[in-house]
Parts: sequence; C-alpha cells; structure tokens
Amino acid sequence: MIPLSNETAEQRLQLRDHLLAAVLLMGFAFFINRGIEIKGLYMDDLYLWSCYGEQSFLEYVFPIGSTRFRFLYYLAAWLELALVGPHIRWIVPINIVLNGLLAFFLYVFGWKLSGRKLPGFLTGMLFLLSRMSYYQISQMYGLMETMALWMAVGIFWCLFRYLNGRQEEQDSRMFTAACWLYFGICFVHERYMVLLPVFFLVLLLKKRFSLTAWLKPAGTFLLVQLIRFATIGTVSPAGTGGTQVADTFSLAQAVKFAFSQVAYVFGINAGPEYLNGIAWWETPRYIKGLVYGADVILLAFLLAFVIVMVKNKKIRKHGLMNSALFIAFIAMCIASSSVTVRVEMRWVYVSYAMALLFLDYLCGLMAPPKGHLEKGREGSLRRFGMKDGAGPSQVKGDSAEANFLALHAPVPVVKKEHSSLSWLLCGGGFLVYLLLMLPAESFFRGNYPNLYLWPNQTRYNSLAEETYERYGDQIFGKTIYILGNSYEMSQFTADTFFKVFDPARKAEGAQVVFIEDIQDVGLVTDQMLVLREDPEHNGFQDITSFVKDLKLHVDYGLYDDGWMDEDCSFRLMCGAEGKVSITFMYPGILSGGEETKIYVNGSLYDTIPVTESIYYEEISALPYETLEIQIQNNFYMQNAQEQRGETRLSVLAEITTK
Repeated sequence: MIPLSNETAEQRLQLRDHLLAAVLLMGFAFFINRGIEIKGLYMDDLYLWSCYGEQSFLEYVFPIGSTRFRFLYYLAAWLELALVGPHIRWIVPINIVLNGLLAFFLYVFGWKLSGRKLPGFLTGMLFLLSRMSYYQISQMYGLMETMALWMAVGIFWCLFRYLNGRQEEQDSRMFTAACWLYFGICFVHERYMVLLPVFFLVLLLKKRFSLTAWLKPAGTFLLVQLIRFATIGTVSPAGTGGTQVADTFSLAQAVKFAFSQVAYVFGINAGPEYLNGIAWWETPRYIKGLVYGADVILLAFLLAFVIVMVKNKKIRKHGLMNSALFIAFIAMCIASSSVTVRVEMRWVYVSYAMALLFLDYLCGLMAPPKGHLEKGREGSLRRFGMKDGAGPSQVKGDSAEANFLALHAPVPVVKKEHSSLSWLLCGGGFLVYLLLMLPAESFFRGNYPNLYLWPNQTRYNSLAEETYERYGDQIFGKTIYILGNSYEMSQFTADTFFKVFDPARKAEGAQVVFIEDIQDVGLVTDQMLVLREDPEHNGFQDITSFVKDLKLHVDYGLYDDGWMDEDCSFRLMCGAEGKVSITFMYPGILSGGEETKIYVNGSLYDTIPVTESIYYEEISALPYETLEIQIQNNFYMQNAQEQRGETRLSVLAEITTK
C-alpha cells in the first residue's frame, strides 16, 4: 500500500471537517426554523405566482414597463415555481436549504479570515440563529433576499481578495468578478446599487489609479442605469409598500433609520412591534441583559483590535485598510435600507452577516494561526516554498495556515507566549457571544406572530388546510362560502388563491363567496363548502357539516345521493323568501294509483297523485322558518338492489330553498 503524503492526509481531514460542518449547519437550519410553513400564498407571493401562471416566460422574466426590473431574480423564481408546481409546502424547505448553504459559505469565508474553523462555524450558526431570517424562510419572496445576500457577500469576498492580493493579473480578475456580481445584484434587488462607492474606496486603498480599473465599476453602474431606464422608464428605485424613494426620502428619517439598523446589528430591536415582533421597551429584562452581555463581548473585540493596532505597527496599515472596507461595505448596506419609509429586519440581515465576518477578521488579525505566530510571514512563506510577495494563487495547500496566508498580505508577528491567550480571547469570546445570543434570538423568534406578515400567512395556511389539504382536487368546482370578511380578503386573492393548487393553474369552478349569515346559504350540496373566520386563532374553520345539518337534518329515510324511502322525515330551514321546492323523479314504471303525501309540522300539507315520472311540490312558509316535513309514498322502486332504511327506496328528490 502506498502511504498517503502529509498533504493528502491533511486535505482529507479538511474535507471531513467541512462535511461535518455542512451537515451540522444544515441540521441546525432545519431545527431553528421548525414550525415555519407555507401552505397557501397571499399578497406579494400570490401576485408573483399569478404572473407566473398567466404570463409567458419572457414576459415573466423581463417585465418591460413594470415598476421593478429584477430579471435575475425573476428567472430564479420562475425555475423555483416550475420545480414546486402545486406543492406549495416545498417552498419553506427550499428556503431553509438555501439559507443553510449560505451559512456554509459564510463558514468557509469566516474560516479563511480567522485562520480557524471554530470562528467560521460559529459565524454560520449565528447567521442561521438570527431572527432577521424570518422573511427568507417564511415567504416565497425570501429567495430574492437570499440571492441578494449571497451575491453581496460574494462582492465583498472578491474586493477583499483584490485589496489583499499581490499579483496584478489575479487581482484584476477578482475585481472584474466583483463588477459582474454588482451588475447581477442590481437585477436581483436594486437597493444594492448603493455599493458602487465601495469599489472606488478599494481602488483608493489599493492605490490603483489606472483609468481601466476605475471605468469598470463606473461603466457597470452606467449600464445598469441604461437597462433600467429602457425597461421601466426611470432610474429612481422604487420604495417599499408601493412608494417611491424620490417622493418619500427624508434625510433626518434616513439618519434615524441608519442608527436603528446599527442597533439591530447589536441585537437591539430598534423599531415597532409589527416590524420586529416585540419592541425593545417591552422586552423582558433578562433578555436585555443577555443582549447587553453579548454587546460587551463585541466591544471587547473592538477594544482589543484598537490595542493591537496601537502596539503593532507592522499590521496597522493592513488592519486599518481592511477594517475600512468592512465598515464601508456595512455602511452602504445600511444606507441602502434607510432611504425608504420603514426599516424591516430582513434588510439588516446582510449587514449582520458582514459584521460576523468582521469578527472573524479581527480574530485572525489578533490571533493568527500557530505557524504565523512562530515564524512570521517570511518563515511561513518558506514553509510553503514561496518567496515574499507571493499572491494567493501561489500558496499551495488547504490548511488553516495556507488559507490565512492566501488572504492576509502582511502576516502578524506575535510572540508565541501571547498566542494561547489571544486565541482564548477570540475563540472563547466568539463562543460566549453565541451562548448569550442563543436564548435571546430564540425569544425574539417566539414573537414572530406579531410581525405584520405573520397573521395573514397563518390565515392563508389555515385556508389551504381547510380546503385543498382536506378535500384535494375535489375543491375544484366547488363554491366556497366564507362567513364574514374581517380579514378583508381581496377579490384578487379570492379569484387566484386556489389556482395555485391546480397543475393546470385554472381551478375551474372554484369560487369564493362571502356571506354575513349562514341564513344566506341555501341547502348545502356536495358542490359547496362553508367556512367561518376564526380571528382568535388567525384561521378558518370548516363548518360545512354543521350548516348542512342545520339547514337539513334528516331523521330517517332521506339520503345524500337524493334517494328517498317510502317513508321519510327531515327538518329543513327555509330561505329569505320562505319557499321550499321539491322535485321528485321516479325512475321506474308507473302502474296507476301511486301518490305522495306531504306533512308539514305534523299536518297534511298536500297529496300528489303521481301520474308522471317527474313531479313537483312547492311549500310556502315564513322567511328562515324551520319546518318539520314528512313524506310518505305508497310505492317503491321495483327491483332495487339495496334497502337502506326500514322501508324500501321509492323516488329521487331534489330539495331547494329560497
């Protein structure tokens, strides 16, 4: 057997660790998001689906003349909807898997920034734990936020590699890749157009003043604006809630929103309850204590960073340059989410992810991997057989030290005796931060039902449960009566909701009718469902059986398929006009002398000589009066194959009320 080289064995260990981290992160993603479901679509999600169901591929992906032109997101949404089909429940698992993969990406990035796997893994855990993921998991539109976050982190990754690289050709490719990602992210969500200044900041920090380098981001931005103007007729981004940024922007409000987002990054709910689940002033003291304790950890990181910058001149420039990049990137993300009429937690998610990566960077700066601590950059390069000035592509190996060396230009030189203490402060501090935020974030997640979108999603999940999940495809063709409309369901929702469950996307015959009283419904047939709103639980209740029994209660001799025995009795509620119509049909041969007697409230109402196979009776009563009706036939169906009651089957009857 040929023995494995040290490099091969180390690579296998690295792969094992990465796979374990991926499995743990994905498992945690499903665990922390347990209980979140999408069973029915509404509002933006339903509108997005309706466009998919009614438009061609080109019309859907390239919506010329719309208020937004997000063709990359619409392409991804089209593919997702094509995959999901009528299986709406699949959306949440798909969202969780994507968020889990994003957490793994952050783990890898955090590992390379810090030089160790533990901070990277904790970064992925904290990212998944954050309450800011509510929208990405609980809404179909969450795919847009996930894509944008992924691409935003990708832009930063490329710019960071460019800033710290030492090979012009390699650096140029990373910068070009960042420009391409910038072009793409602008057509996932236009608010990320604001990241443009970060490109110029990196060029300044890099001291790269070539015209070509500066034209790349500028040209990309110009191309984005030309495409936006050609497709939607404006370059001004649309705001949230149907507003326009140009109409609602206020500098004072934007500054206020920016500070609130900084507070969110530090774990403090700085907005109203309907946007974050629970206002900070209503948060229990012990939760506030946990958050404040976690913030002390963050401030300790920053203080330690300042001390290292002051004491170690060799890494000062390196540390300040990269810190400027982190801070500028986070600031631009915060600015992009501060210009509209409100701040939603989902917009802070990318800033929070970047803040976690900044902690990884500080860990790597203050407590670099062991090889660097002992040898410094020059010695580490010799260990890899390289000369000083090597770029990332020239550093071989997949160890923590190799990855760290590939990303950090000047490697800190720290005395060995200080290494253990530095790592204890960084790794231990990261872990304590997670332990403090775990119960805090779990508490905040428990207040999701207070979010503005949660009650409606719960209601439409319930509507799907009480209709399609209970009756399946039988729902198509039925009239669904809903008692009350306090939920203010729009006509668009009523017309579109059930189409989602039909593979043909039509739901022919399914119709929603709102009623104020069950008296507004006639006799309940197999083509009807009756629901009532249940505001206490933000749901619906299927009361079809109750209403059916209330409208028509059979004592004996009358069956759901219309057959009536020789003798039958039932209780029936009249409609608004007090009219009861009965159509009789005898499918046999009349021999003469057949008759039907009808008793109403114990008295003989009419005797009908049966001379034809089809005959009728109409009973008049008071509006909404309940009648006790007994029908006796002196004939029965010859050669009937069954007998259901004490007497034999006689005629078919169709009963209606007005």
